Amino acid sequence: MDVDKALQTMIDNMPDKTGKSLDQWKVILSKESFEKHMQGVNFLKKTHGVTHGFANTIVKLCSSDQEEVVDLVQAQYSGKESLRPIYDAIIAYIAKLGSDVKTTPKKSSVSIIRKRQFALIKPATKSRIDLGLKIKDKPVGGKLENSGPFGTMCTHRVKLSSVADFDQEVKSYIKEAYNASV
Repeated sequence: MDVDKALQTMIDNMPDKTGKSLDQWKVILSKESFEKHMQGVNFLKKTHGVTHGFANTIVKLCSSDQEEVVDLVQAQYSGKESLRPIYDAIIAYIAKLGSDVKTTPKKSSVSIIRKRQFALIKPATKSRIDLGLKIKDKPVGGKLENSGPFGTMCTHRVKLSSVADFDQEVKSYIKEAYNASV
């Protein structure tokens, strides 16, 4: 299991294992002030009974500020600036689906999560974004291909080379993946 999958599994399991979602932990930790990482970990362990592994992950994820998130996305599109408008269009559309959507930038991709990941945006080449989607039992067709390099992280992939490629067909696939992610 790669690091991104392991982290996503922890985030997905957080409500069952800790009693709260990552967003709920962020609210709790935003009211606290810790000089060091371990102070936050110890606070969660002692005050909330969170196990060390989850406490460490929660503090790490909650302490990463918005600048780091922006930097991760900027780094993904460095040298691929022509793809950024496609990414921005996808994010703008997804934001309209519901307030329960969370974007999680990583080194080479951005996970889109509701209760679980339903989409993944990755600048695949200098001229193409691969949009991974989780739509169980959906046949391939039109712009919807098999998952390709995404493997089991997604069930399908859509290749986007321009903002014009991000049309109603692609939006309908995203909405279907969003609706299936509850």
